[in-house]
Amino acid sequence: MSEQCKTHFIQDTCFYECSPNLGPWIVQADQQWRKERILDVPLCKEDCEAWYNDCSAAYTCKDNWHKGWNWTSGTNECPLGTSCRKFTAVFPSASDFCEKVWTNSYKFTESTRGSGRCMQLWFQNDDVTPNVRVAEYYAAVKGSAHSLRLALLMMLVPLFTLLAL
Repeated sequence: MSEQCKTHFIQDTCFYECSPNLGPWIVQADQQWRKERILDVPLCKEDCEAWYNDCSAAYTCKDNWHKGWNWTSGTNECPLGTSCRKFTAVFPSASDFCEKVWTNSYKFTESTRGSGRCMQLWFQNDDVTPNVRVAEYYAAVKGSAHSLRLALLMMLVPLFTLLAL
């Protein structure tokens, strides 16, 4: 794996472990090694494409890196019966890579950096993170959807009461 490719995975780990703006995408996970995870974080098109392009010459044996590794040696190795193939053979597109490599932690979007509709893995240290605005937007959208479901449910209660009579 090239240094350029590794850099993206390191940045991904920092983003996942340290970003305070992932709240709208944190869901419960019923797994031994974690109780929460991120799901469908909208990733900016440029970030996903740069990551994919920088890793396109690398090799992998799996499209889902969260599970299925052979750990019998104490380190993760390809499962028995698999062989390494170029990233581009395992992941035919940037969207396929970004969505599959971490089990749908990320969602590829056509949204671009600065649009306020996608999360950026990369931004200048001296910039205020553009991800605050994105998280606020999606939190409001999810809050509105939750409020709408609750309102619809409350409207149905009298109907169910009448039907029960």
